[in-house]
Amino acid sequence: MAVKIRLKRLGKIRAPYYRIVVADSRTKRDGRVIEEIGKYHPTEEPSFIEVDSERAQYWLGVGAQPTEQVRAILKLTGDWGTFKGDKDATSTVKTREDKPAFELDSSKSSVVKPKAEKKAAEPAEAPADEAEAPADAAAE
Repeated sequence: MAVKIRLKRLGKIRAPYYRIVVADSRTKRDGRVIEEIGKYHPTEEPSFIEVDSERAQYWLGVGAQPTEQVRAILKLTGDWGTFKGDKDATSTVKTREDKPAFELDSSKSSVVKPKAEKKAAEPAEAPADEAEAPADAAAE
C-alpha cells in the first residue's frame, strides 16, 4: 500500500485550514485517513503550523511520501532535515506574538453609569406610573 503524507482541507469557502494527515494514496483528498499528525492554517498571520515531529519521523522512516506542500512545511519545521540526516535542522516557523495585557487607562472615564446615578434617574419616571395605578384600581 502506497502511503502519502498530505493535506486534508477543512473550513469554509475562502477560509481554508488544513490537517496534515497520513493516508493511503488511493483515498479521496478529504477521505479516510490513517493518522493526523499536524495542523496548518495559512490564513493567519503568520501562518499557524503545528506538526507532531515524532510521528512525522516515524512515517517518513517507514516510507510514507510527503506531497510537495507537506514537504515544504516539514522543511520549515525542521523535520525534513532531521529525516535526511542533517544534525543542525531547526524549526524556522514564525510564531504569533502574545497580545499585550489589558491596562486600564485612568485618563478616560467609565462609560458605565454607577448605580447611584441610575436610582436618581428612576424617581422621575415613578410619578407617571403612579398616575396609571389609580386608574387601574378604579376599574376594578
